[in-house]
Amino acid sequence: MGHHTPVRPASDPKGQTTGTRRGFLKGIGAAAGGTIVAPYVITSTALGNASTPPASDRIVMGGIGIGNMGSGDQNAFLGRSDVQYVAVCDVRKKWRDDGKGRVDGKYGNGDCAAYVDFRELLARDDLDAVHIATPDHWHAIMTIAACRSGKDVYLQKPETLTLREGPLMVAAARRYGRVVSGGSQRVLEDYRDIVHPCWAGEIGAIQSVDISVGGPSQPCYLPAQETPTDIDWDLWLGPAPWEPYNSGRCDGNFGTGGNSWRSYIDYSGGSLTDWGAHHFGGTIFATDLRELQPVKATYHPASADGKQAAYASVTYPNNVTIYHNRPNELRPATPSVAHGGSIQITGDGRAREAKPVPVYKGTGGIYGDFIECVKTRERPFRDIELAVNTMTGPHMIGIAYRLQRSLNWDVAAQQFTGDAEANRLLDRARREPWIL
Repeated sequence: MGHHTPVRPASDPKGQTTGTRRGFLKGIGAAAGGTIVAPYVITSTALGNASTPPASDRIVMGGIGIGNMGSGDQNAFLGRSDVQYVAVCDVRKKWRDDGKGRVDGKYGNGDCAAYVDFRELLARDDLDAVHIATPDHWHAIMTIAACRSGKDVYLQKPETLTLREGPLMVAAARRYGRVVSGGSQRVLEDYRDIVHPCWAGEIGAIQSVDISVGGPSQPCYLPAQETPTDIDWDLWLGPAPWEPYNSGRCDGNFGTGGNSWRSYIDYSGGSLTDWGAHHFGGTIFATDLRELQPVKATYHPASADGKQAAYASVTYPNNVTIYHNRPNELRPATPSVAHGGSIQITGDGRAREAKPVPVYKGTGGIYGDFIECVKTRERPFRDIELAVNTMTGPHMIGIAYRLQRSLNWDVAAQQFTGDAEANRLLDRARREPWIL
């Protein structure tokens, strides 16, 4: 892969962005050690004011993947007075330019650096943290690389594409002492109608859960199209198998029925892990299963007459079972609590002692929670280990569907018990040099 030259700020040919915490301190040091030809003026922006902390107290950030959700994440961090946003990275010129434009517009200058290759952004030593919102097949590689380079990470859901990636990401976060937060804001903010009754003990001990969400991703057979000049297609594919460019293959729209990377197995787990990350995330939080992984995935075949479709479930060590798309006629007639038609939770009805609901730290929702933890070094609300545990269930269900049989999961060994075929699906082959 060729070397990609970053777009440098016009006012700083060396790519050192001014106004950042480390850049500010370096500037003082350079001035003190050299010949000062003009007075060094410390501006009010550097010192801070009633609404903006001084540069030394701001978290210096960059973003990798700036389209769709990436732009939303960028705007959330850019809007914080305790963040100094200095760099963007995207393999598409449009998203890259748009992202840089938002930053420059916010600060009234042209200082935001723009990169094609995420490795160049991570090589900067003035960054405290990055947010990542690329297609799923890049999540593990970029997160681990960011941890190794000393950056904290806010990572969009679904955090993993495969079961093997999760433990590697957790290990990197712990080894390098990094704060890594999963990015599903819906877990706490959209599912209060099921979270609070469960944590209040109102429905008693959880017995079963039903989640309705789409299925796994599918192979992609889209024909080749001419590759546009404004995308680095080889870098977009990265670790995924090489395939010819097609706009539908890499489109970032939120659909999962085709013509979106979320639809295809090389880049995503489909609806099961995309919207499933929200629904499973909210459910597992509501039922307080975040620190556990399932021990079994059960495949329920379609009925012989074809009237009942196949469905699957995962069972946890405490015997709570979560069903994926169980037919309505097989569900409890009166679930204890429900979130629309997507989630139904059934308890035994015997009230239990209430527990305090975990909440975000800091201010400003899940983004503020991450920034606060970057400052304090606490683990965030969606700590990577909890996010990995959450995604284990959907990944196991996807493999059960693919093999059309039930599977036993050894949590300690992080593999299926006595099933070599299933264990070959723990991970994907990756194109060099993108290996884990």
